[in-house]
Amino acid sequence: MAVRILAFFLWVATAALAGGPQRIISTSPSITEMLYALGLGDRVVGVTSYCHYPPEVRDKPKIGNYLRPDVETIVSMQPDLVVSLAEHGELRPRLERLGLKILALQHNDLAGIYRSIAELSEKTGVPERGAALVQQIQGDLESIRRSARRLPRRSTLFIVGRTPGAIQSVVAVGAGPFLNELIEIAGGDNLLRESGQHYPQISRETILVRRPEVVLDMGDMAATDDVSAEHKRSVVALWRREFPQIPAVTAGRVYAVADDRYVVPGPRVAQAARMLFDLIHPEAVR
Repeated sequence: MAVRILAFFLWVATAALAGGPQRIISTSPSITEMLYALGLGDRVVGVTSYCHYPPEVRDKPKIGNYLRPDVETIVSMQPDLVVSLAEHGELRPRLERLGLKILALQHNDLAGIYRSIAELSEKTGVPERGAALVQQIQGDLESIRRSARRLPRRSTLFIVGRTPGAIQSVVAVGAGPFLNELIEIAGGDNLLRESGQHYPQISRETILVRRPEVVLDMGDMAATDDVSAEHKRSVVALWRREFPQIPAVTAGRVYAVADDRYVVPGPRVAQAARMLFDLIHPEAVR
């Protein structure tokens, strides 16, 4: 243990001389994307098996998955900074007891994303990059908001989970998460924004009664990076068969979506908002 602690202080000293930590481990896809967007990809020495973007991150050593990072693997990589999420609970005290430096972030909404980028850039010695990145994201989102103001708002249902092959046990975006904010920015009215829950489960009857004008369904996509065009067509066909009378179906605004940008609260949120805008208002992109 004494040798490990001595090694830790040597890494800290080296990092201070080099202008910030030089061996960084990320424990979530959103953190990994932030680090790369800040130009720190060359300092990243470990990521989770769920980290897919940017493409070069796939070749980085893995520390386990998002839900269960492997502590022994993390320690063996000799990081001078481990960036985790507040949701990881016991991971932080376990690593701190081993002498590792931890930065815990929380960013479930847009304000949290901006705050996490600022904190991460400050801790890694590149605060000016963080400020520029936040400014860019905010500017891009404001541009999308302005475009949406000129178009009719449409009630939107975004499904994040359901029974595969059936529209049952539907879980959708409610109040709070960044996706709720992006839907609003893109010109949609989130059907469940008044639910009081982040991800409420709704019934078939709710869908029939609320009559969404846009349905975005990624509910039975096992992996966002491996979804075929045939699978997407089958999802749309399912809605046409099960709910032929709702406006989203009659107007042809049911979409099977599969993209990390919809589920990773990171620096690509403006891209996700642009994608939502194009789906909610297809007439604007013709």
